Amino acid sequence: MAQTGKDVDTLNSFLRGEISAVETYRMAMPHVSDDVRRRTLEECQRDHERRVEALRERIRQLDGEPAHGSGVWGTFSKLVQGGADVLGENAAISALEEGEDHGLHDYERDADKVHGDLRRFVRMELLPAQKSTHKKLSHLKHTLH
Repeated sequence: MAQTGKDVDTLNSFLRGEISAVETYRMAMPHVSDDVRRRTLEECQRDHERRVEALRERIRQLDGEPAHGSGVWGTFSKLVQGGADVLGENAAISALEEGEDHGLHDYERDADKVHGDLRRFVRMELLPAQKSTHKKLSHLKHTLH
């Protein structure tokens, strides 16, 4: 039982990060006027929304309570995005890439904190999906220069 609680805590940490990512994409969207860039950001946001739902489902399967908000990461994303609000589209995309870097690091660092099938879920589903989203945004950022 104690291990299940730890697994739920780790999954909720991932969930808060994903919720924060969705919030940050929503805040950044008004700063992006180029249609191609905007579609890429919308796709990345949907990727994070899918991970939010997958994490909530796994947490419920463990009889856990999914996190409802982004917590500290939401505060961080608002601060980062606040700078982008002043500086525009390039800064907004840079802020999103910083968030993608952070999310990737979290999954890589904490994947082995969960056990059994959950470890496979993180390593084979969440982490590759995060790498894909990170790659899309990194490519987008490099097209800005």
